[in-house]
Amino acid sequence: MKKGFPKTVAAIDVGSNFLRMMIADINSEGKVRQLEDVFKPTRIGRDTFASGEISLPSVRDLCDTLRGFRRLMSDYQIKEYRAVATSGIREAYNRLYVLEQIRVRADLEVEVVNNAEERFIMLKALRDSLPDVPNMRHEGLLVVNIGMGALEATVYNQGVLQFSEHIKAGSLRLREILADLEKTTLDFPGIVEEYVESKIYLLEPLIKPLQLKNVVGLGGELSSLLSLCRREKLCGKQDHIPSPALAKLYSKIRRMTVEQLIETYDLHRNEAEILLPSLVIFKRFLEFTEASGIYVPMITLRHGILANMVDEWFDTQRKYDFANDIISSVWYLIRKYGSDEQHAAHVANLALSIFDQTKSLHKMGARERLHLQIASIMHDIGKFINLTQHEKHSSSIIRYQEILSLSKRELSIIANISRYHSERVPTYNDARFRALKDEDKTKVSKLAAILKLADALDITHKQKVRAVEITRPGDRLDFNLFTHQEILLETWSFDSHCDFFEEVMGIRPAIKYRG
Repeated sequence: MKKGFPKTVAAIDVGSNFLRMMIADINSEGKVRQLEDVFKPTRIGRDTFASGEISLPSVRDLCDTLRGFRRLMSDYQIKEYRAVATSGIREAYNRLYVLEQIRVRADLEVEVVNNAEERFIMLKALRDSLPDVPNMRHEGLLVVNIGMGALEATVYNQGVLQFSEHIKAGSLRLREILADLEKTTLDFPGIVEEYVESKIYLLEPLIKPLQLKNVVGLGGELSSLLSLCRREKLCGKQDHIPSPALAKLYSKIRRMTVEQLIETYDLHRNEAEILLPSLVIFKRFLEFTEASGIYVPMITLRHGILANMVDEWFDTQRKYDFANDIISSVWYLIRKYGSDEQHAAHVANLALSIFDQTKSLHKMGARERLHLQIASIMHDIGKFINLTQHEKHSSSIIRYQEILSLSKRELSIIANISRYHSERVPTYNDARFRALKDEDKTKVSKLAAILKLADALDITHKQKVRAVEITRPGDRLDFNLFTHQEILLETWSFDSHCDFFEEVMGIRPAIKYRG
């Protein structure tokens, strides 16, 4: 029995088109039982995508709604919650003021998640929603997640995550960007198709050769599209829209105005306005695959938030599965930039071995271990730009990537670790290092010290040192190296980084041969 459970929690999605909150019980085994799910439309996405900032009336409406959510949470005596904001607030110039208004007026702390974090949360929700997901991943699976501001395409093949791409072409953003053109043409659907094609055409040669057998759709009011398919008797009761049904539905909707959609299908305007862009996107991605249609799991960002909360409190298999997905997405980037994969893998293995054997010195946990692993894999990625000062370029590339689950703060930590894997050491003269929080500066220094030694042991890129065993006789840290080759250069490089390791960890490393 897990202490402190069962407990009632709330998951709040401050979306671009709707504000939503799910209240649920989590029992002592980590099982989730939904109690309530409430929502209300909002205009914050329209404001942001049209003008770049959220208007004062929209902020007031936003705070009023969230204050109502807070009252409902009080009725349930909820103490644990997570509230996340996506592109509607994330891309607003006045987001800091909006978040402060929410904190003051609604008594809610809202976390702005980046694209990679949002995608990761949704994928967590997906894992438990379809019973055959492992088999789908093996056969080849494309997950298309359409948000209001952007869409994400995630590809699994042979059971492994191949890549995940983010594109600023969400359904509401498309509607707002192309709003003026809608008034000047009789073929607005054709304009939407051309615009979508201009955004996603580079993905077709990456996806089509994989001959994926399964497509899962998320977001984009896909549940509304499924309801319309059933209403038009184009599909059955199962949560699946066959390709012919999607084509017929598109053929009908493309001839209807927003007002006609609202009147015919009794839709809210916020839903009706994004149906056409969503249909265009789903239809086009389906054409990249050999799938017979689109699976429609009834999941939301709120389901993913709850799953993430469970993973933080319980030792779930899902947590380990997604750690592997994170690393798989990093390897995709390495291949994209043409890095030396054998060297990257070997340095990462050595670095993690040193990390695991020196826990009593650094006192860091699983998340810092993941940061070290990613920095180790990506430390040479900057050579794609220039061999000179490649560590500086590596840092810049990492800083602007979107890696599953990683926040902007975590990417900054990893970028700094990579920056200091070679001769440079962290210094306050470096603005990027100086900008870190003090606790993050310490993490970066410790992890960079470990990465320096691991990289030094493969300076020749020949993987001469097969493994490392660390012992601690007195005030010395002995590195017993398993190798049958000459490692004079590796030893020299290792010794050149010992001073920094000693300064950070308080103990001096030294090489001892084991053979």
